[in-house]
Parts: sequence; C-alpha cells; structure tokens
Amino acid sequence: AMDGAPPPTSPAGLSAYVAVSQLLGLTLLATTGAWLGRYRGGVAWHSPLQFNAHPLCMVLGMVFLQGDALLVYRVFRHEAKRSTKALHALLHGLALLIALVGIIAVFESHRAEGIPNMYSLHSWCGMVTFVLYLLQWLLGCGFFLFPGASFSLRGRYKPQHIFFGIALFILSITSCLLGITEMLLFKISDSYSHFVPEGILANTLGVLLVAFGLVVAYVLTRDEWKRPPLAEELALSMDFKTLTEGESPGGGS
Repeated sequence: AMDGAPPPTSPAGLSAYVAVSQLLGLTLLATTGAWLGRYRGGVAWHSPLQFNAHPLCMVLGMVFLQGDALLVYRVFRHEAKRSTKALHALLHGLALLIALVGIIAVFESHRAEGIPNMYSLHSWCGMVTFVLYLLQWLLGCGFFLFPGASFSLRGRYKPQHIFFGIALFILSITSCLLGITEMLLFKISDSYSHFVPEGILANTLGVLLVAFGLVVAYVLTRDEWKRPPLAEELALSMDFKTLTEGESPGGGS
C-alpha cells in the first residue's frame, strides 16, 4: 500500500458471516462435548470410553478445522499469499491428524468389544471422505505449496481443487449426520422416539452441523468476497509463468 493510503478493509458483511461461522463452530464443539460428557460417560483412551473420541475428533477435525481452513482465503485477504497458503495447508493437515486419531479410536474400540468394522453406510462414506481428503491435501501441497508445478498445470488443476474442497466439506458433514443417527439408534433405540433429552441434544448437534456448513458455503460462494490478488502477486505470477513455460515452444515442458 502507498504511504498515507487508508488500511484495506473487508467487504461489507464478510466479517459478520465469518464471526457467525466461528460462533457456530465453537457451539458445535461444546454441544458434542456436552453430549458425550452428560450422556455417554465422557472420553478416555484406554477404556470402554475410547469410542467417544471418534465423534469428538471428527467434529473437531473434519468439520470445524476443515471449515476454517476453507475460510482462510476469505479472512486473510491482505496478507502474503505464501503465508495464507501455508496456513491453509497447516489447518487441513491438522484436521487430517485429528481425524486419524478418531479413526484409530473407533477401530480399536470395535476390536476390543468384538464389533465388526466397515459394514455401515456411515463407515463407508466416512472412510471414502477421509481417503479423498488426504489425497486432496497431498495434491494441493504438491501443486500449490511446493515449487515445481508449471503455471498452466496449476491453472488447470485449481478448479478441481476448489470443487473437491467444497465437496469433501459437504461429505464430511453428511458422514457426521449419518454417524449421529447411527449412534442414537444403537444407544437409545428404545427411547429415541419419545423425545428424550439425549436425542434432542444430538439432533440439535446435527442441525448445528448443517448450519455451520451452510454459513461456510455461503461465504465461499460469494464472488465479491473472494480474495483479490495483490499487485506483487500478479507480478510474481507473470514471472513464474515466464520462468516455467517461456523457454520451451508452445509452453510445453
């Protein structure tokens, strides 16, 4: 920015929607903790309560942190692109690690109790989502965070990266909703239809998951809220394109 120029500001409404998303996200975590603590006995690793680490880790990692990672480019609009990319990748990587802990918890819990694995729709959708999420993260780091990919290759892959980023966020929330329903039917199938407090609280968690997803998706799909490229980024992009493609005929490698 030029000396004396006013500091850059966010578009009208963006900050309010981001704040709502964070409030919903924190409420998600609090509601999950309240459900597991009040009705399921809490969370402990080497005990029959190990399973409860699974829903907590999935809501924290695959929903809250993944949603925040998607919002990075809307929130940090005027910081260096390299730093924003690194934060985006770091949050997604942290979400993957936490989700992996949740997956280990459910497999170990099932093994200890003699329960079969990977037979339900929830488990199928959840595992597919996690594997694709890991692949998306690895490809994203390879194309955008580390040097090597050509400018044209990045340009062709970027729309796919954006689409699958939003699609995997939706799949993550869908898997969580399936998991909540499955857990309620296993644990309180006899009383669920009588509007017992645990069922109401878990249903509320499901509604909060949907609300968080909708707010994040709305922020991501508002074209006027996209992060504008800084002047130095445009210059660097042209230099990068010249260096990676300008020396070979036709831009080929």
